[in-house]
Amino acid sequence: MAELGASIVAAAGRELPVDGLLLSVVEAPTPPVASLATPVFALVAQGRKRLAVGDRVLEYGAGGYLVVSVDLPVTGHFTEASAAKPCLGVGLALRPDVIASLLLDHRPAGAATGFSVSKAPAELVDAVIRLLRLVDDPEDARVLAPMVEREILWRLLRGPNGATVREIGLADSSLSHIGRAIRWIRDHSTEAFRVEELAATAGMSSSAFHRHFRAVTALTPIQFQKKIRLREARLRVVGLGEDVTTAGYAVGYDSPSQFSREYRRESGTPPSRDGSQLAAEPALP
Repeated sequence: MAELGASIVAAAGRELPVDGLLLSVVEAPTPPVASLATPVFALVAQGRKRLAVGDRVLEYGAGGYLVVSVDLPVTGHFTEASAAKPCLGVGLALRPDVIASLLLDHRPAGAATGFSVSKAPAELVDAVIRLLRLVDDPEDARVLAPMVEREILWRLLRGPNGATVREIGLADSSLSHIGRAIRWIRDHSTEAFRVEELAATAGMSSSAFHRHFRAVTALTPIQFQKKIRLREARLRVVGLGEDVTTAGYAVGYDSPSQFSREYRRESGTPPSRDGSQLAAEPALP
């Protein structure tokens, strides 16, 4: 992990010539931050993170990696970080087309989930280090980064999260159907909907849709929409300075009192007193 950490520090703050590469260097523990996670592979070299999705809480530290397979509302924070020993992380966006191109050669077994944490083997860490080294040479990165990306995805497909990564690349998988429903809820978060109609668009019965949706997201469709609404509301209240009533109506609430109750339950702070500076909060991962 020491070599990986040094590679992250060396590349941090520079222009990254590798599509989908993400880096984080955090020098102090952070408060919980609500965000929308997109499909990603994220590996920690130093420090520790905690991530809550629905009623599930995941923790991972040095050598641990996270796989997120669909867009998910999450609450995460860095729990171990200091100026002397910052939390160091590297991530890579998971692209369905690249994953699909590898599936002819490998069919992982097991059940797919929306998110999971595992320990990274040495071969996976080595591939990530080689990807980070390409930051030094954009010409090399243009040619070699896609090759190293494929190696990283291959290592993920052959690991304990292989079934989840595989589903990202299948156009007709149950995960892809749930993913389309998730995108619809995200893009129409202010609109009321009937779960039966959403299930029909996914080609599932209502009971199967509920079961698959909760297995992937750890949330019901209604809970998922609520998370999306409250995240948007916090951005409006804190980031844009909107008043509570305006923000509540804008994200789809008809009752200001219900909005305030659910906002406080989600963030731990009433919207009228939520003075956190979202722009200053480090991204995850």
